[in-house]
This record gives sequence, C-alpha cells and structure tokens, in this order.
Amino acid sequence: MIQIPRRGLAALALATPGLARAQASWPNRPITIIVPNPPGGGSDFAARLFQEPLTRLLGAQVVIDNRPGASGNIAIQHVVRAPADGYTLLLQYSGYHGGNPAMIRGLGWDPNRDLSPVGMCTVAPHGIFIAPTVPATTLQEFIAWCRSRPGRENYASSGNGTIQHIAGALFARMIGTEMEHVPYRGAAPALQDLAGGRIEMFITTPSSAIALVQGNRIKALAIAGESRIPALPEVPTTAEAGLPGFVIDAWFALFAPAGTPAPIVARINAALREAAGEAGVKQRAEQGGVLLRPLTVPQMDALAKREVEVLGRVIRENGITMD
Repeated sequence: MIQIPRRGLAALALATPGLARAQASWPNRPITIIVPNPPGGGSDFAARLFQEPLTRLLGAQVVIDNRPGASGNIAIQHVVRAPADGYTLLLQYSGYHGGNPAMIRGLGWDPNRDLSPVGMCTVAPHGIFIAPTVPATTLQEFIAWCRSRPGRENYASSGNGTIQHIAGALFARMIGTEMEHVPYRGAAPALQDLAGGRIEMFITTPSSAIALVQGNRIKALAIAGESRIPALPEVPTTAEAGLPGFVIDAWFALFAPAGTPAPIVARINAALREAAGEAGVKQRAEQGGVLLRPLTVPQMDALAKREVEVLGRVIRENGITMD
C-alpha cells in the first residue's frame, strides 16, 4: 500500500479535482464519533462534552455512537476500516491506544499506522473509589484492610488492558498485597457493582463516579493526581492520603482513519481547540472532574506515540496480561 506523506495531501487534492471538491464541501452530512465504551464513562463524557460545540462550529450534526466490547477493539476496528473522509471519528482512550498493542496478539490495528490523531478532548486524573460496604473511610484504613485480607479483595476495570486495570495492579503491588482483577464492559456497570458492594475498589475517572459519591453510594478515598479537583474538593490527593508516587491519569482524544485529508483533520482540530476555550465547556469539564488540554495535531501525534511506548513498557515490566 502506497503511503502519501501528509505534506503531499494538499498537492494531491489540487491534482485530483474530485478529492478537492470533497474537501471543499466537507462537511455536508452528519459526523459520527464512535465511542468504545457504554454511556456513563470517561470516554462517553468527553464525546458528549464536545458534541454540541463541534456541531455548531463545524456546521454539521455530530452523532455519538457507543460501541463497547473487546477492550475497545470493536469500536477501534470499525473506525480503522471506515472511509478516510472525516465523517467517522474515534473517541480514543489512552488505555486502549497504548495498552492493547502491548497485550493483544493479532490485534488487527496499529495505533501509529492505522489511526490519524486529530486532537485532545479531556485529561482525567483518576480517583480511588471503594464500596460503601468496605469498613474504611480513609486510604490508609483501606490499605490496612486489604493487607489483612490478601487475595480476598478485588478491583474493577472497564476492560482488560485499560488504565483502570493497570492502576489496580500497580496499587496492589505498591501496597504489597494481592487483589483480584474483575473486568467489565465499561465504567458504568463497574460502578453499579461497586455501589452494590459486589466489588471492593475501582480506580477510575471522577467524571463517571461523582454523582455516586455525592449521593453517598460509594466512597472517594483519594485523587491519584498532583492536585485536588474542584468537583471533589474534600477528597485528598494520594500523596496527602499517605501514598505518594501513585499518580494515574488518562486522556480521551479524537482520532480519524489513517489517510484522512490533512485539511479536514486541521479543521476538526481547530474546532476542538476553540470549543475548549468556551465558558460552558470549561464549566462542564470542571464539574466532571476532568482537565482541558487543547493540543495541535503535531502535539497530539507526539503524545499518542509516547503513550504507546511508555504504557507498553509499564505493561511488560509489571507482567500485566489479558487474563
């Protein structure tokens, strides 16, 4: 397959009248954002945060299509195989982007070859949340409880290889005990079981858990970030709670099928960055416990490539598998 450098796309468009006309008229129909998780999780929150602003700024209806399953691969493979015309986008999660290639043989897609970075939506520091049935109200109490019951406690994730999976494994290793991993098809069902006391811990993005914390249905022990978040100001950081060095965050970004014309990618990126500066988007992001970090296409590309390298190394060094 012949690969066309991005810098040559503009010249190719001029030389190919049909392609030039298609780019000039883009968008003239709805744009679909494929989300690899069910409604209620961090990726879904990010997609819906930008749905209305992108619809307005791009002049075409933006539609959200949730396609959970197979640790994000159902959605990702759909986008990889879609026409590279700017009408199908992926709301990619960093755990899938960097983790799946390191954990799944015969993946069917390559993050650097098959997807074109478009731009950052949100960055989410993770929180440590526990079930209401766990007899602990602080992180240190929970750590002591886990150490007294090695191998008997479990932690959830929204799928094998996700940041939540890696975070739970690292947490157990850091406190020196064993915990069982229970994968779910997204954050929403995991949180339901956490609130019901069927699992003990879930390290995930605050946006999906804030309502349950505020309703006293789950407990928030710490934010695994450098600072507290405005949405849960009373919850300490892991360093403040006695577990320094345990910092976990994830990003949620838009990607397009490889080969999507650079002018279309640039236009979506510009709309994303403009939307991130709007007061309403900023307010909703703060309420959801996420950060806005608008990036250019080259900046997003560099970050995504670094995630593949770093997360893959963490997975291999810690022996994290899909089992």
